[in-house]
Amino acid sequence: MRQHFYRAVILILIVLLAALLGRPYLDTLLFAATAPRPIAARSDLAEAERATIGLFERVSPSVVQVVGVAASFGSIDVEGESGREQSGTGFVWDGAGHVVTNNHVVSGTREVAIRFATGEVVGASIVGTAPNYDLAVVRLRNTRNLPGPVAVGSSADLKVGQAAFAIGNPFGLDQSLTTGVISALKRRLPTNAGREIGNVIQTDAAVNPGNSGGPLLDSAGRLIGVTTAIISPSGSNAGIGFAVPVDTVNRVVPELIKNGRVPTPGIGIVAANEAVATRLGIEGVVVVRAVPGSPAAQAGLRGIDQTGALGDIIVSANGQPARRLSDLTDQLEAVGVGREIELSVKRNERPITVRVKVEDIGRSS
Repeated sequence: MRQHFYRAVILILIVLLAALLGRPYLDTLLFAATAPRPIAARSDLAEAERATIGLFERVSPSVVQVVGVAASFGSIDVEGESGREQSGTGFVWDGAGHVVTNNHVVSGTREVAIRFATGEVVGASIVGTAPNYDLAVVRLRNTRNLPGPVAVGSSADLKVGQAAFAIGNPFGLDQSLTTGVISALKRRLPTNAGREIGNVIQTDAAVNPGNSGGPLLDSAGRLIGVTTAIISPSGSNAGIGFAVPVDTVNRVVPELIKNGRVPTPGIGIVAANEAVATRLGIEGVVVVRAVPGSPAAQAGLRGIDQTGALGDIIVSANGQPARRLSDLTDQLEAVGVGREIELSVKRNERPITVRVKVEDIGRSS
């Protein structure tokens, strides 16, 4: 009797072991999807999704890839195989074939090509550059089948927290859409030209190398900025991207189209480094010297003398505080070339008021 019991137990164990070992084969035999699976029904897209899709479909045809070849290298290979290329993004500005991008995308190039969303490649020539604003305009040599220009919005009424959309070519991956919000406003961004761009927009919409020059859009698909730079220890997106505000773009681009350059308002002074002023506990623009023959010299502004004693310190311009050089340049731009600006100056600890004519120092240099 006991022998029969042991045999039964062993048989049961063998069956259980066989079932355990054979289960994958049984699962494959019984449950494997060897034919296409049926498509699951879904509800309609959410309203926010439909709005984003519509925005991309409207604007993306007008967003292009801008490829330039450095002046010391050969011509562009339209298959993308040439030697020293620099690539970024741009967008159609008008029906005449003008495309806006960043100055640093085309700087130092002698030949530019534009690749559209359709894959068509068109040659372009540089119309004008504005290094002080990191903006440039190129013009297509062939305007057939040109997409419509991107609608222009305003950056004056932007709010932190509102949605922001960037379309560009990060790492050469064309027609990429990223979304986020406006993270901050009124940032200041230094340029390679030694000046600062004011009222810069900060966004957490992913901006990577190759996005430069692309449009930053609001939820209506209107241009609110031109992406220009990122802050990132790795060189890739870290959630801090910057865009030149559209109100600046809408002022600079027409000047580039008409004249190929943008006036640089100035009065002809050399200012001390801000770190020097901070170290001396001075709040204002320290005049190192007035350029001979300049409006500043003609108005009698004084720089540091031969003994090293401080000269004039500009503390306000056009009725606004001038705590640093960028405050002064902002007011010079607001006043404009050919007009006079009123400066409040501290001279020998005494306040004086000086009126100085604003001239285009870029043309004189």
